[in-house]
Amino acid sequence: MVKKRERTGLGRGLSALMADIELPSTATSGNDPATVNARGLRYVAIERITPNPDQPRRHFADTALTELAASIREKGIIQPLIVRPHPVNAQEFQIVAGERRWRAAQQAQLHELPVIVRDFNETELLEVAIIENVQRADLNPLEEALGYRQLIERFGHTQERVAQALGKSRSHIANMMRLLALPEEIQSLVRGGQLSAGHARALLTAQDPLLIARQAVANGWSVRDVEQKIKEGRAARQQRSNPRTGDKDADTIALERDLSAAIGMSVRIDHQPSGEGRLSIRYKDLQGLDDLIRLLSKN
Repeated sequence: MVKKRERTGLGRGLSALMADIELPSTATSGNDPATVNARGLRYVAIERITPNPDQPRRHFADTALTELAASIREKGIIQPLIVRPHPVNAQEFQIVAGERRWRAAQQAQLHELPVIVRDFNETELLEVAIIENVQRADLNPLEEALGYRQLIERFGHTQERVAQALGKSRSHIANMMRLLALPEEIQSLVRGGQLSAGHARALLTAQDPLLIARQAVANGWSVRDVEQKIKEGRAARQQRSNPRTGDKDADTIALERDLSAAIGMSVRIDHQPSGEGRLSIRYKDLQGLDDLIRLLSKN
């Protein structure tokens, strides 16, 4: 009997799953609907394979599926699916990794698929599905971020542990998860490919991210364009609340210097075109405040 290897939890991607596969015997059990070929792969009727309801990937591009289906018609399924016995129906199998191939195989009208059967519980099923998808880098940014959040919240992993297991930086994990704080409309634009992850990260710093997101889509802005628009908006708000010294005329600057020299403290004059304005005096300590009060209290 082949001794079952100990599972190591987080970090077991598709290559690891296939590396330690236990080859099945050449005879199938009474309730196993699969056939087994000489290489040890089981071939299962496609209608007896069901998707994983907790699959992290939610969007499958029609064009990509059509292209994969054409390739499958030409060359067949090159890489087997990873499945587990269905938790409810003993005559079926549930996909752990390979749902995209399963969908394309349906389009290609295949009748059976090569599979590797693994015995995963619910926790292991979701964990491996997330890792396998992320390692393949074929999730959209929001799906990737949701996958990271599931690994952390459902399994108690830290960002550092997830980063180490997936070969990512901790800052990458953190930045991707921040995308989940964006408004739902922006998330929808990212899922649909109208905005990239770079656009989304830039929008996190915007005061009105939804307005800029809509403008970016309408005008075809690049990530750099979005960053520049946000920077301009921030500068405009700062200018309204605190005019820059560079906008002052020479007389105002000279007056600031004269007053500063007269009282021994920094003086700032913010004069508005309407005629109103503000004069600010900066003191360094309580003694300076006392000196200023005495100065203002004189005749």
